[in-house]
Amino acid sequence: MSNYRSIDDLLEIMQALRHPRTGCSWDKAQTFETIIPYTIEEAYEVAEAIARNDMQDLCDELGDLLLQVVYHAQMAKEMNQFSFDDVVVAICEKMIRRHPHVFGADIQVKQGKQDWEQFKQQERLAKGMLQHDDSALANVAEGLPALIRARKLQKNAAKVNFDWPDVNDVMIKLKEEVSELSEVINMKQSNARIEEEMGDVLFSVINLCRHVNIDADVALQKANSKFERRFRLVETLVLEQDKQMADLDEAQLDLYWVQAKKILRET
Repeated sequence: MSNYRSIDDLLEIMQALRHPRTGCSWDKAQTFETIIPYTIEEAYEVAEAIARNDMQDLCDELGDLLLQVVYHAQMAKEMNQFSFDDVVVAICEKMIRRHPHVFGADIQVKQGKQDWEQFKQQERLAKGMLQHDDSALANVAEGLPALIRARKLQKNAAKVNFDWPDVNDVMIKLKEEVSELSEVINMKQSNARIEEEMGDVLFSVINLCRHVNIDADVALQKANSKFERRFRLVETLVLEQDKQMADLDEAQLDLYWVQAKKILRET
């Protein structure tokens, strides 16, 4: 059984790792910017563990994600900006402030999600983060992953009735965007134009996902997993016949792909 059992122990470990003289050379060299990719990666690994319903792995991944919070807090403390305790105080106060219907305030809350967004807007205004931006899109952070930000932009626009009224309209718009993408590709226009039209297609796909209550990121993750399962099976089938994929043409590979799909449907 480990002797380290509390958040204080974790904070001490991180402080030791960052110690100027006796700490780890890699940990000492890190900055907020260099740690960002790890923070994002750990958040996605938490999501993956949840998708697999693997509680043991989820416990482990939540620890990795917590380490990222401790890491950023330690670096901020070294700069005399804030500490881990300040992070805890700030989130506690924020949660109490955003839930007046739970923590004793004498008001009625009918739409919790809407009020949550209003609280966030008020907090950002108070901090000067929005510069009194009255746009419906003002509280959509620019640093969000593109799929998530697109959905949030669309949801916020829909709140002020800027939205397609029916999913069929969204389908028509998606087909229109695909047609425009096909046109610029066939005309061999610049990469910038193709990128622009590709972006419009992706944005429309996310909008369609939103209209049918599908999380685009989750859908893509599942598509990735499905492709990986099928591709790995194709590799296995090819090797079983003492062949190499690089030696096969498109038609031959397609036959293996169809076979893999059939096997996976049957198992």
